[in-house]
Amino acid sequence: MRGIMAADYEKGTINITNLTKVYHLYEKNTDRIKETFSKKKYSRDHYALRDINLQIKPGESVGIVGTNGSGKSTLLKLITGVVAPTEGEIQSYGKIAALLELGAGFNPEYTGIENIYLNGTMMGYKKSEMEKRVPQIIEFADIGEFIYQPVKSYSSGMFARLAFAVSINVEPDILIVDEALSVGDTRFQMKCIDKMTQLRDQGTTILFVTHAVEQIKRFCTRSIWIKDGAVIEDGEASRIVDLYDNFTKYGELPGEEQSDSDELKPFRTPEDVTCLAAIQRVTLNKKLFQSFEPLEVDVVYDVYQEMKDLQLGVAIYSSDRKIYVFGPNTNLDKYPLPQQAGRYQMRYRIPKLALMSGDYVIDVGIFNSDGIVNLDYRNGCKAFSVANEYFSEGMIYLEHEWDVEKLTTEEN
Repeated sequence: MRGIMAADYEKGTINITNLTKVYHLYEKNTDRIKETFSKKKYSRDHYALRDINLQIKPGESVGIVGTNGSGKSTLLKLITGVVAPTEGEIQSYGKIAALLELGAGFNPEYTGIENIYLNGTMMGYKKSEMEKRVPQIIEFADIGEFIYQPVKSYSSGMFARLAFAVSINVEPDILIVDEALSVGDTRFQMKCIDKMTQLRDQGTTILFVTHAVEQIKRFCTRSIWIKDGAVIEDGEASRIVDLYDNFTKYGELPGEEQSDSDELKPFRTPEDVTCLAAIQRVTLNKKLFQSFEPLEVDVVYDVYQEMKDLQLGVAIYSSDRKIYVFGPNTNLDKYPLPQQAGRYQMRYRIPKLALMSGDYVIDVGIFNSDGIVNLDYRNGCKAFSVANEYFSEGMIYLEHEWDVEKLTTEEN
C-alpha cells in the first residue's frame, strides 16, 4: 500500500500493524552458506523490532527517540520500503521523501544535477516536472559549482545539503529525516528546520529521528520512544522526551521516576552517570497564589565534575506555553554558581509575584558555555495558578498612576 491513495485514508497517513523485523546474525560468513545448504541453524535471531502497532495521522510531526540500536532507523527503513518486514504490515498513503543513510539513493559517479533527476525519477516524477524544481533545489543546496561534479567528490556536508534539498522540494506527503541534519553546520540546520516547519504547517507528515532531543521538543507535536525494538511510550513530545532523557541519565523507565516527595536519592559518583550535571528535584512554596505574594522555587541539582561556567535558569510560561512570561538565569544576573562537584540547592525567589489570574508552568535548566550547551532541562516540571478577586485585567500587573486635571474652557 506504499504510495497508493485509498478512499478510507488521507495522504500522509501511516498505519503499522504487528510489525516485526528479525535479522539473522552469524559468527562467521561461512555459517551463512552452511545454513543455506543444511537443516542445522548456525545463526541467532536478533529482533530489531517486535510487534509494533502505530498510526501516524496526516500532518503530524513525530519525533522518534531511543538509544543506538533501539530500532529507530530500522522502523524508518521499513516505512520507506528499503527493507521488508519479517511479520506484520505497513500501509502508507502518499508520496514519501526520505533522508536515511547519508547519500542513499545517490549514484556516486553521477553529478549533483544528474542525481537530482535520478531521485525525481525514483519518486515518480517526469523529467519535465523535475526541470521546474531544479532551480530551487540548487538554490537550497547552495554547494556552488560542485553541483556539476560527481557526488563521490562531495564532503558529508555537501551530501546532506543536496539530499535535503531534493527531499523537501518534491512536495512530499510524508517526509522522513534520520539524523541527516547532524552533519550540517548550525546555519544549515536552522535553514532545514525552517523549511521543515513550513512543510509541517502545510500539512506534510514528518517523522524525525535525532539525538538532539531539544529539537524534537520544539518542533514535534508527538514523540515515540523505542527501546530494544519495542514502543515504551507514545504521546505529547515534551513529556516523552523528558521521560527518555530521564532514562538516559538515571536508567529509570516510566513509572520509576522520582516523585515530588522530600526524599532524595544518594549523590552518585561521576563513574555512575553519563551526564555532567543533573536536576534532582524542583519544588514550589505553594501551588495557588494571589498576586503580589512571594513565589519560591527550590532546585536541588548535582554537579558531577568541576566546570568553569555552570549556570541555572528558571522560566515561567503560560500553561499553553504560547507566552514566555519571564526567564532569567544566573549568568545574565551575574550570580556565580559553585563550579565544584557536589549537590547543591538553589532558591529562586520573586518577592512580589506580579502575575494576574491564570495558570502557569515553570521550566528549569542547567547550562554551561554561556547557555549554549544544555546539561539538563525540565520542561514544565511545575505548575501553579494565580487567583484573585477582580481588581484588574491582563496577565501582568504593572505599577501605574492616574492623574486628572480640569482644563479651562473659553466660551465663545
